[in-house]
Amino acid sequence: MAGQLLNPNVLLAVPLAPLAGAVIAGLFGTKFFGNLVGRKTSHTVTILGVLIALVLSVQTLMAVLDGATFNGTIYNWMTVGTLKMEVGFQIDSLSAMMMCVVTFVSLMVHIYTIGYMAEDEGYNRFFAYISLFTFSMLMLVMANNFLQLFFGWEAVGLVSYLLIGFWYTRPTAIFANMKAFLVNRVGDFGFILGIGLLLAYAGSMNYTEVFAKKEALALMTLPGSDWMLLSVACICLFIGAMGKSAQFPLHVWLPDSMEGPTPISALIHAATMVTAGIFMVARMSPLFELSDTALSFVLVIGSITALFMGFLGIIQNDIKRVVAYSTLSQLGYMTVALGSSAYSVAVFHLMTHAFFKALLFLGAGSVIIGMHHDQDIRNMGGLRKYMPITWITALLGSLALIGTPFFSGFYSKDSIIEAVHASTIWGSGFAYFAVMAGVFVTAFYSFRMYFLVFHGEERFGKAHAHEHHAHDAKHDAKHAKKHDAKHADVHAHDSDAHHEEDDHDDHAHHGLAPGQKPHESPLVVTLPLILLAIPSVIIGYLTIGPMLFGKFFDKVITVGENHKAMEKLAEEFHGPLAMVTHSLTSPVLWLAISGVAAAYYCYMINQRVPAWFYRHFKAVHTLLDNKYYMDKFNDVVFAGGARLLGNGLWNIGDKGIIDGLVVNGSAKLVGWFSSIVRLGQTGYIYHYAFVMIIGVLGALMYFLPFWHA
Repeated sequence: MAGQLLNPNVLLAVPLAPLAGAVIAGLFGTKFFGNLVGRKTSHTVTILGVLIALVLSVQTLMAVLDGATFNGTIYNWMTVGTLKMEVGFQIDSLSAMMMCVVTFVSLMVHIYTIGYMAEDEGYNRFFAYISLFTFSMLMLVMANNFLQLFFGWEAVGLVSYLLIGFWYTRPTAIFANMKAFLVNRVGDFGFILGIGLLLAYAGSMNYTEVFAKKEALALMTLPGSDWMLLSVACICLFIGAMGKSAQFPLHVWLPDSMEGPTPISALIHAATMVTAGIFMVARMSPLFELSDTALSFVLVIGSITALFMGFLGIIQNDIKRVVAYSTLSQLGYMTVALGSSAYSVAVFHLMTHAFFKALLFLGAGSVIIGMHHDQDIRNMGGLRKYMPITWITALLGSLALIGTPFFSGFYSKDSIIEAVHASTIWGSGFAYFAVMAGVFVTAFYSFRMYFLVFHGEERFGKAHAHEHHAHDAKHDAKHAKKHDAKHADVHAHDSDAHHEEDDHDDHAHHGLAPGQKPHESPLVVTLPLILLAIPSVIIGYLTIGPMLFGKFFDKVITVGENHKAMEKLAEEFHGPLAMVTHSLTSPVLWLAISGVAAAYYCYMINQRVPAWFYRHFKAVHTLLDNKYYMDKFNDVVFAGGARLLGNGLWNIGDKGIIDGLVVNGSAKLVGWFSSIVRLGQTGYIYHYAFVMIIGVLGALMYFLPFWHA
């Protein structure tokens, strides 16, 4: 039976099912082909495609657990000499687990989108995009060669560009998607250099063939230098991961990706795109294990991201941006685990994080719907009694995020901290400090958001002190209008008229009108929240044993003999229950509790404390508010340098050399020569006769023998 499940045709159906849904919705559901299918057909075919992919992925995972594998070519695209360019699948425990996570989270996002995007004009187009996104990510994680990996890598980048700029009439969305696209091109340049180095010296793009030559590659140096070839190749590959997985300093695109609709924020941040870099490094573990230099680079970059991106979450007031900065911080944790040679722990946290981060993003979207597209958490408060399902699921997601015992995030996050503590890689000391400090920071900003949104004073329906131009204004104005009609709110008509007038005005004030109350989102929105909350609570407890200390990743992830972090973790692990008991005496749990307590005191009991910090540490607040001035630095140095170079090339190269010297210069030279030559063209016969006589005399003098004698 396992053989049947892993036959190539069934495996091929996993990515092709979402692709088929994307094609139907994207072509026949849009103006391009005359809107041949309606909204119901579009969301039905795309959801069906992802559901088929999920069912097949689960069956594949079960078969893999029974010992089945697949590593082979599906389609031979091109052969150049000995180099084969192929589409092929490598199905083992790592790729099968990723397939299940990607398809499950994608399915939840698809269902949620029915409610969230109900009134949007681009409904069919959006479903086509997210289905195409799922196809791209599946091709990436199922690949058995670098060519297909690069195809999936670039495809998720391209579709993210389309999704972040989904509302393409809004200038901020266009700026954000261009920023994401360009920053990822920087990382992808390093990525393709790494692939090129491995291809040049291993002579193949197939993972298995490259890994088979890893010992020979480890002895080589980069031509013309003393640098180890494998170190350079691995660092180049990781630069690609820095772009995709938003590691410092290539993280700047991720917070701005909030310009896209909330469902795509959940998909990008939870299961696709940002996890691609983490997956890639785990897949390349046989190569990274041979370079301590590359591992140190990974470790330090991850540490900086984990801690310093968490600080930025503390001062955010946009509900989606708080969750976005938590994604950056958690990606830093995963990267730290990779640098500590704890690849299985990184992938374990990737899996648990996918569920609770998708839950938090979709929960934030539910709050935005209830708040009539106001995203400022300072305008919320007391939503618990109005949105009970959103409240309880958001609480469960927040508890998982901060690492509460028994929740999924606890097992993966604590394992990362223990792995770093046990690591001997250079930079592990700073990394341990960063991840420990990050525990308090994560708990603080997570529950700052939770308390401000769901508890305390009701700050909505008033003349707001903090006007916030919502990112989802265009969509949620329409959505709120539809919802208010259903709830027959007393103030709905006046408010909705106002929203409808401002529907295309990005600068209008959005939120609940005086007297309006929030309301729970419909079942199509809350059902995905409930289904995501379940694994957010239990998946860690159920899977930590086999994934980290069992045979789940045997022969898939390689750990060198001199890297002992996972061995020490295995020695200290006595089951998920014992891990909880041990945590009661560990500083990690108490740091998390301190963060929650500090957030409760600052925002529920004594709100003068944040004001005091703001007054006395205004410079720090300004630094954080400007995101460490990374955007300004990039604008001045890189964008400014590009503009300067462009102007130089334009003025000197184009205008000066090409236009001035080559084009106009050649014309002037011809004109000057013509002006000299035409002096002889007088029109007088005796002038021409004189020239002929002179010519004959010249010929005689040249050819007569006595002259040469």
